[in-house]
Amino acid sequence: MDRCPDAPQPLAGRTIGVTRAEQQAGEARRLFEAAGARVVDLPALVITPPDDWGPLDDALAELEQFHWIVFSSTNGVEAVEQRLARRGGSLARRPRGVRLAAVGRKTAALLDELAAAADFVPPSFVADSLIEHFPVSGWGLRLLLPRVQSGGRTVLADAFAEAGARIVEVAAYESRCPEALPSGALLALERRQLDAITFSSAKTVSHTGQLLQRSFGERWREQLSGSRIISIGPQTSGRCRSLLGRMDAEADPHDLNGLVAACVQALRGPATQI
Repeated sequence: MDRCPDAPQPLAGRTIGVTRAEQQAGEARRLFEAAGARVVDLPALVITPPDDWGPLDDALAELEQFHWIVFSSTNGVEAVEQRLARRGGSLARRPRGVRLAAVGRKTAALLDELAAAADFVPPSFVADSLIEHFPVSGWGLRLLLPRVQSGGRTVLADAFAEAGARIVEVAAYESRCPEALPSGALLALERRQLDAITFSSAKTVSHTGQLLQRSFGERWREQLSGSRIISIGPQTSGRCRSLLGRMDAEADPHDLNGLVAACVQALRGPATQI
Protein backbone atom coordinates (compact mmCIF):
# COMPACT_ATOMS: atom_id res chain seq x y z
CA MET A 1 0.00 0.00 0.00
CA ASP A 2 1.42 3.39 -1.01
CA ARG A 3 1.84 5.90 1.79
CA CYS A 4 3.25 9.37 2.04
CA PRO A 5 6.67 8.97 3.73
CA ASP A 6 5.87 11.82 6.12
CA ALA A 7 2.43 10.54 7.13
CA PRO A 8 2.19 9.78 10.84
CA GLN A 9 1.89 6.08 11.60
CA PRO A 10 0.99 5.85 15.29
CA LEU A 11 0.31 2.10 15.03
CA ALA A 12 3.62 1.24 13.36
CA GLY A 13 4.89 -2.08 14.71
CA ARG A 14 1.47 -2.99 16.11
CA THR A 15 -0.66 -5.96 15.06
CA ILE A 16 -4.41 -5.37 15.14
CA GLY A 17 -7.15 -7.98 14.87
CA VAL A 18 -10.24 -6.79 12.98
CA THR A 19 -13.53 -8.65 13.47
CA ARG A 20 -15.71 -7.10 10.78
CA ALA A 21 -17.84 -9.08 8.35
CA GLU A 22 -15.94 -10.98 5.67
CA GLN A 23 -17.46 -8.77 2.98
CA GLN A 24 -16.75 -5.49 4.84
CA ALA A 25 -13.19 -5.73 6.13
CA GLY A 26 -11.58 -3.69 3.33
CA GLU A 27 -12.23 -0.19 4.68
CA ALA A 28 -11.14 -1.12 8.21
CA ARG A 29 -7.96 -2.71 6.85
CA ARG A 30 -7.18 0.39 4.80
CA LEU A 31 -7.53 2.73 7.77
CA PHE A 32 -5.48 0.60 10.14
CA GLU A 33 -2.74 0.03 7.56
CA ALA A 34 -2.63 3.77 6.86
CA ALA A 35 -1.90 4.20 10.58
CA GLY A 36 1.00 1.76 10.23
CA ALA A 37 -0.58 -1.37 11.69
CA ARG A 38 -0.30 -4.93 10.52
CA VAL A 39 -3.89 -6.20 10.21
CA VAL A 40 -5.03 -9.72 10.97
CA ASP A 41 -8.55 -10.47 9.77
CA LEU A 42 -10.78 -12.18 12.33
CA PRO A 43 -14.00 -12.38 10.29
CA ALA A 44 -16.85 -12.81 12.75
CA LEU A 45 -19.87 -12.14 10.54
CA VAL A 46 -21.23 -13.44 7.25
CA ILE A 47 -23.95 -11.23 5.79
CA THR A 48 -26.72 -13.25 4.12
CA PRO A 49 -30.32 -12.69 3.01
CA PRO A 50 -33.00 -13.12 5.66
CA ASP A 51 -34.81 -16.46 5.85
CA ASP A 52 -37.87 -14.85 4.26
CA TRP A 53 -37.98 -11.80 1.98
CA GLY A 54 -41.78 -11.66 2.28
CA PRO A 55 -42.17 -9.08 5.07
CA LEU A 56 -39.74 -6.63 3.45
CA ASP A 57 -41.29 -7.09 0.00
CA ASP A 58 -44.76 -6.55 1.46
CA ALA A 59 -43.65 -3.31 3.13
CA LEU A 60 -41.99 -2.03 -0.04
CA ALA A 61 -45.15 -2.80 -2.03
CA GLU A 62 -46.92 -0.12 0.02
CA LEU A 63 -43.95 2.22 0.39
CA GLU A 64 -46.04 5.31 -0.36
CA GLN A 65 -47.86 4.74 2.94
CA PHE A 66 -44.68 5.37 4.98
CA HIS A 67 -43.36 8.75 6.09
CA TRP A 68 -39.78 7.64 6.84
CA ILE A 69 -37.41 4.73 6.24
CA VAL A 70 -34.87 4.55 9.06
CA PHE A 71 -31.61 2.81 8.15
CA SER A 72 -29.23 1.71 10.89
CA SER A 73 -26.65 0.04 8.60
CA THR A 74 -25.38 -0.14 5.04
CA ASN A 75 -26.64 -3.73 4.93
CA GLY A 76 -30.21 -2.48 5.31
CA VAL A 77 -29.72 0.10 2.55
CA GLU A 78 -28.31 -2.51 0.17
CA ALA A 79 -31.13 -4.94 0.87
CA VAL A 80 -33.88 -2.37 0.33
CA GLU A 81 -32.26 -1.09 -2.87
CA GLN A 82 -31.92 -4.67 -4.14
CA ARG A 83 -35.57 -5.52 -3.45
CA LEU A 84 -36.80 -2.25 -4.94
CA ALA A 85 -34.75 -2.95 -8.08
CA ARG A 86 -36.62 -6.24 -8.48
CA ARG A 87 -39.81 -4.16 -8.67
CA GLY A 88 -38.28 -1.74 -11.18
CA GLY A 89 -37.75 0.95 -8.55
CA SER A 90 -35.01 2.42 -6.38
CA LEU A 91 -34.55 4.56 -3.30
CA ALA A 92 -33.76 7.51 -5.56
CA ARG A 93 -37.19 7.10 -7.22
CA ARG A 94 -39.14 6.41 -4.02
CA PRO A 95 -42.52 8.08 -3.49
CA ARG A 96 -42.21 11.83 -2.93
CA GLY A 97 -43.42 11.80 0.69
CA VAL A 98 -40.98 9.15 1.94
CA ARG A 99 -37.97 10.58 3.78
CA LEU A 100 -34.78 8.76 4.75
CA ALA A 101 -32.86 8.71 8.04
CA ALA A 102 -29.43 7.13 8.44
CA VAL A 103 -27.44 6.16 11.53
CA GLY A 104 -23.76 6.53 10.71
CA ARG A 105 -21.49 8.18 8.18
CA LYS A 106 -21.08 5.07 6.02
CA THR A 107 -24.84 4.48 5.85
CA ALA A 108 -25.40 8.09 4.80
CA ALA A 109 -22.54 7.89 2.28
CA LEU A 110 -24.06 4.82 0.63
CA LEU A 111 -27.39 6.64 0.29
CA ASP A 112 -25.50 9.51 -1.36
CA GLU A 113 -23.94 7.05 -3.82
CA LEU A 114 -27.43 5.83 -4.69
CA ALA A 115 -28.57 9.43 -5.35
CA ALA A 116 -30.93 9.10 -2.39
CA ALA A 117 -29.33 11.43 0.14
CA ALA A 118 -30.48 11.04 3.75
CA ASP A 119 -32.88 13.69 4.96
CA PHE A 120 -31.56 13.28 8.49
CA VAL A 121 -28.31 11.98 9.99
CA PRO A 122 -27.92 12.27 13.79
CA PRO A 123 -24.84 14.03 15.20
CA SER A 124 -23.63 10.87 16.95
CA PHE A 125 -23.50 7.59 15.11
CA VAL A 126 -25.65 5.53 17.47
CA ALA A 127 -29.37 4.76 17.40
CA ASP A 128 -30.02 6.67 20.63
CA SER A 129 -28.77 9.88 19.01
CA LEU A 130 -31.16 9.46 16.11
CA ILE A 131 -34.10 9.26 18.49
CA GLU A 132 -32.94 12.22 20.56
CA HIS A 133 -32.40 14.52 17.57
CA PHE A 134 -35.12 13.30 15.18
CA PRO A 135 -36.30 16.45 13.37
CA VAL A 136 -40.06 15.94 13.76
CA SER A 137 -42.44 14.55 16.35
CA GLY A 138 -43.07 10.85 15.95
CA TRP A 139 -46.79 11.22 16.62
CA GLY A 140 -48.84 9.77 13.76
CA LEU A 141 -45.85 8.90 11.60
CA ARG A 142 -45.55 5.52 9.88
CA LEU A 143 -41.92 4.35 9.92
CA LEU A 144 -40.23 1.46 8.12
CA LEU A 145 -37.21 0.00 9.95
CA PRO A 146 -35.27 -2.51 7.82
CA ARG A 147 -33.00 -4.40 10.24
CA VAL A 148 -30.95 -7.50 10.89
CA GLN A 149 -33.09 -10.62 11.29
CA SER A 150 -31.74 -11.55 14.73
CA GLY A 151 -29.80 -9.90 17.51
CA GLY A 152 -30.48 -6.25 16.66
CA ARG A 153 -31.65 -3.67 19.17
CA THR A 154 -35.33 -2.83 19.50
CA VAL A 155 -34.56 0.60 21.00
CA LEU A 156 -35.50 2.45 17.81
CA ALA A 157 -38.83 0.70 17.42
CA ASP A 158 -39.64 1.00 21.13
CA ALA A 159 -38.77 4.69 21.35
CA PHE A 160 -40.68 5.67 18.20
CA ALA A 161 -43.69 3.63 19.26
CA GLU A 162 -43.62 5.42 22.62
CA ALA A 163 -43.68 8.72 20.76
CA GLY A 164 -46.85 7.69 18.95
CA ALA A 165 -45.39 6.45 15.66
CA ARG A 166 -46.59 3.34 13.86
CA ILE A 167 -43.58 1.07 13.35
CA VAL A 168 -43.02 -1.66 10.79
CA GLU A 169 -39.82 -3.58 11.58
CA VAL A 170 -38.77 -6.07 8.90
CA ALA A 171 -35.81 -8.40 8.45
CA ALA A 172 -33.68 -7.11 5.57
CA TYR A 173 -30.60 -9.29 6.09
CA GLU A 174 -29.02 -11.68 8.55
CA SER A 175 -25.52 -11.69 10.06
CA ARG A 176 -24.43 -15.24 10.77
CA CYS A 177 -21.38 -16.77 12.42
CA PRO A 178 -18.69 -18.13 10.07
CA GLU A 179 -17.72 -21.79 10.31
CA ALA A 180 -14.21 -21.05 11.59
CA LEU A 181 -11.50 -18.41 11.83
CA PRO A 182 -8.74 -18.41 9.19
CA SER A 183 -5.61 -20.38 10.07
CA GLY A 184 -3.49 -17.21 10.14
CA ALA A 185 -5.81 -15.61 12.67
CA LEU A 186 -5.79 -18.72 14.88
CA LEU A 187 -1.98 -18.79 14.79
CA ALA A 188 -1.76 -15.10 15.76
CA LEU A 189 -4.12 -15.72 18.69
CA GLU A 190 -2.27 -18.84 19.79
CA ARG A 191 1.04 -16.96 19.80
CA ARG A 192 -0.51 -13.89 21.53
CA GLN A 193 0.62 -11.66 18.67
CA LEU A 194 -2.34 -9.28 18.62
CA ASP A 195 -1.75 -5.97 20.36
CA ALA A 196 -5.45 -5.13 20.08
CA ILE A 197 -8.67 -6.70 18.84
CA THR A 198 -11.38 -4.39 17.53
CA PHE A 199 -15.10 -5.13 17.67
CA SER A 200 -17.58 -3.26 15.47
CA SER A 201 -20.84 -4.72 16.80
CA ALA A 202 -22.17 -6.79 19.67
CA LYS A 203 -22.56 -9.72 17.29
CA THR A 204 -18.87 -9.66 16.37
CA VAL A 205 -18.13 -10.10 20.08
CA SER A 206 -20.54 -13.01 20.47
CA HIS A 207 -19.43 -14.76 17.30
CA THR A 208 -15.75 -14.31 18.10
CA GLY A 209 -16.37 -15.97 21.44
CA GLN A 210 -18.10 -18.88 19.70
CA LEU A 211 -15.28 -19.25 17.17
CA LEU A 212 -12.56 -19.14 19.83
CA GLN A 213 -14.39 -21.71 21.96
CA ARG A 214 -14.62 -24.07 18.97
CA SER A 215 -10.87 -23.76 18.39
CA PHE A 216 -9.43 -23.45 21.91
CA GLY A 217 -12.03 -25.01 24.19
CA GLU A 218 -13.35 -23.72 27.50
CA ARG A 219 -10.20 -21.70 28.27
CA TRP A 220 -10.60 -19.67 25.07
CA ARG A 221 -10.49 -16.29 26.86
CA GLU A 222 -6.81 -16.94 27.64
CA GLN A 223 -6.05 -16.37 23.96
CA LEU A 224 -7.07 -12.72 24.46
CA SER A 225 -4.64 -12.04 27.28
CA GLY A 226 -2.22 -9.30 26.30
CA SER A 227 -4.58 -7.93 23.62
CA ARG A 228 -6.40 -4.65 24.23
CA ILE A 229 -10.15 -4.98 23.64
CA ILE A 230 -11.43 -2.04 21.59
CA SER A 231 -15.15 -1.40 21.02
CA ILE A 232 -16.91 0.78 18.46
CA GLY A 233 -19.75 1.89 20.72
CA PRO A 234 -21.83 1.47 23.88
CA GLN A 235 -23.80 -1.66 22.92
CA THR A 236 -20.63 -3.40 21.75
CA SER A 237 -18.83 -2.33 24.92
CA GLY A 238 -21.54 -3.90 27.04
CA ARG A 239 -21.19 -7.20 25.21
CA CYS A 240 -17.39 -7.07 25.63
CA ARG A 241 -17.76 -6.66 29.37
CA SER A 242 -20.37 -9.39 29.74
CA LEU A 243 -18.71 -11.99 27.51
CA LEU A 244 -15.00 -11.12 27.60
CA GLY A 245 -14.92 -9.65 31.09
CA ARG A 246 -13.36 -6.35 30.04
CA MET A 247 -13.21 -3.51 27.57
CA ASP A 248 -10.10 -1.32 27.25
CA ALA A 249 -11.28 1.53 25.02
CA GLU A 250 -14.36 2.73 23.13
CA ALA A 251 -14.39 4.63 19.84
CA ASP A 252 -15.49 8.26 19.86
CA PRO A 253 -16.97 8.97 17.37
CA HIS A 254 -18.52 5.51 17.00
CA ASP A 255 -17.16 4.73 13.55
CA LEU A 256 -14.06 3.19 11.96
CA ASN A 257 -11.99 6.36 12.27
CA GLY A 258 -12.91 6.48 15.95
CA LEU A 259 -11.95 2.81 16.29
CA VAL A 260 -8.47 3.50 14.91
CA ALA A 261 -8.06 6.49 17.23
CA ALA A 262 -9.18 4.42 20.22
CA CYS A 263 -6.55 1.79 19.37
CA VAL A 264 -3.86 4.44 19.17
CA GLN A 265 -4.84 5.87 22.54
CA ALA A 266 -5.16 2.48 24.24
CA LEU A 267 -1.78 1.28 23.05
CA ARG A 268 0.10 4.38 24.22
CA GLY A 269 0.11 3.32 27.85
CA PRO A 270 -0.69 0.48 30.22
CA ALA A 271 -4.11 -1.15 29.91
CA THR A 272 -6.93 0.63 31.72
CA GLN A 273 -10.04 -1.52 31.65
CA ILE A 274 -13.38 0.26 31.48
